[in-house]
Amino acid sequence: MTQRVYLVVLLLCLSLMCPLATGIFMDKLSSKKLCADDDCVYTISLARAEEDYNASDCRFINVRKGQLIYVYSKLVKEKDSGEFWAGSVYGEQYEDHMGTVGYFPSSLVSEQHIYQEANKTVPTTDIDFFCE
Repeated sequence: MTQRVYLVVLLLCLSLMCPLATGIFMDKLSSKKLCADDDCVYTISLARAEEDYNASDCRFINVRKGQLIYVYSKLVKEKDSGEFWAGSVYGEQYEDHMGTVGYFPSSLVSEQHIYQEANKTVPTTDIDFFCE
């Protein structure tokens, strides 16, 4: 009986860890980010893509000219790095649903509406750059 309990617990633990086993931690793009809150969950602004952008890897999102992007955080620019923001693209087919969250170059967008100031500096973690 005790062995069955251990087996069930082991299987549950493995199933919870499975997503981490299939993903990869990518290099950090920055050590800090600016957010509207301590958890970086509130929308900072709404931006419109001024040109297309094809994601270079799984940390980034594809952006098409004219698409709206909800911005959740802005990475603090560090030496020899670009300035990237994190957000969700909302396409016509996903009008009422959240799109994929990822990074994109801030130089490709223009902010249309600022909801709240990004005045909280928060350290990035490895999870910020995790790819499944």
